[in-house]
Amino acid sequence: MLLIKNGRVVDPEKREINAFDVVLDAEKGVIAGIGFYEDNGTYDAVIDAAGCVVAPGLVDVHVHFRDPGLTYKEDIHTGAAAAAAGGYTTVVCMANTKPPVDNPETLRYVAEEGEKTGIHVLASATVSVGMKGRELTDMPALKAAGAAGFTDDGVPLMDGELVRRAMTLAKELDMPLSLHEEDPAFIQNNGIHHGSVSGKLGIYGSPAVAEDSLAARDCMIALDTGARVNIQHISSRRALEAVRMAKRLGADVWAEVTPHHFTLTETAVLEHGTLAKMNPPLRTEEDRQALIAGLRDGTIDLIATDHAPHSTEEKARPLTEAPSGIIGLETALSLGLTELVEPGYLTLPQLMEKMSLNPAKLYRLDCGRMQAGAPADLVIFDPAAVRTVEKFHSRSANSPFTGRTLKGKVLYTICGGKIVYQEGTAPKSGDSPAAGEPAVLDA
Repeated sequence: MLLIKNGRVVDPEKREINAFDVVLDAEKGVIAGIGFYEDNGTYDAVIDAAGCVVAPGLVDVHVHFRDPGLTYKEDIHTGAAAAAAGGYTTVVCMANTKPPVDNPETLRYVAEEGEKTGIHVLASATVSVGMKGRELTDMPALKAAGAAGFTDDGVPLMDGELVRRAMTLAKELDMPLSLHEEDPAFIQNNGIHHGSVSGKLGIYGSPAVAEDSLAARDCMIALDTGARVNIQHISSRRALEAVRMAKRLGADVWAEVTPHHFTLTETAVLEHGTLAKMNPPLRTEEDRQALIAGLRDGTIDLIATDHAPHSTEEKARPLTEAPSGIIGLETALSLGLTELVEPGYLTLPQLMEKMSLNPAKLYRLDCGRMQAGAPADLVIFDPAAVRTVEKFHSRSANSPFTGRTLKGKVLYTICGGKIVYQEGTAPKSGDSPAAGEPAVLDA
């Protein structure tokens, strides 16, 4: 049994913060109780969380661990280590590996490796065979093999009729379908917003209409089919309006936003170059403010990192040739605290709702809750601590936030009642986080 004393316990379901102690049953992997408990010497470990927040472990429904096939960027173990260091206890891996996760064998590989990490690593499967957008995978067989959901993330699905068939089947299977919304017909240079900054750089870039058009199409197909559909990494205010309208009409449409999209704008490319290149691109300040408003009013349901590791050599290529994407697992919570909670856009319980409860709801997971009997998956963090972003547990370091000072520091990540990350653990590329030994610990 593990006792967490003196913490500020966040309940995202009730949107409450209370000064409580928490007892975890590591043998059963559940929260045994929340209230007031004496340290009577019978606990295997005691954490003094005075001044700290105790919340459900974070859930990220959009990560790229590059395994199998691209493990020089990341693998399941280094990715899980980065997740644990960021406060995440559950992640959903995207399926655009090499080979892609379009068959039960590859799916089982990801799941089996994930079970060795100490956190919950779930695997999505592709919507189309080979991510070619022409033929649906055997979605029932993939669900039976353990797929958490379906996505061709990284590649938009351009055949509307195939999307409709995929949504119809996903509805029958009661599985979420996550969609990358960028029509390549409108894009000349991906990863950079078509606007004033791309003009200064002498390139055309990726206009918002590329995202808006597919988001609007898929919101209406979702309304027609009744499927549970997640619009991934939303970046455009007009795509956001499409989601808002679809929700109002009764569609089971969800939307996710990344920390980099609610924090940065297109101008970051001038400062950070390829480290600020991603799909969809960083857009205007007007778009950024619309995304924050969407988080506040509930149009955007969840925050996901789109953790996308790349090597230093790849990101050193010219802007139009370098791959898109940045890592995000180890900075997401701090960016949420710095950019959303501190300015007053969201409360702490609302942030935890976006980062733990709602992502779990999208995938019908039991985690993300803070109550007796719920999974003993928790994060303990100091929301007032100031830190400078430096080393990463991820194998890659492609982040525009390196060197930036942010609020919030993860002190402990606990999964299944076991400590899988403790602040001060040095990043070790290739290692997964280890469980802690019984001790008296200070947060």
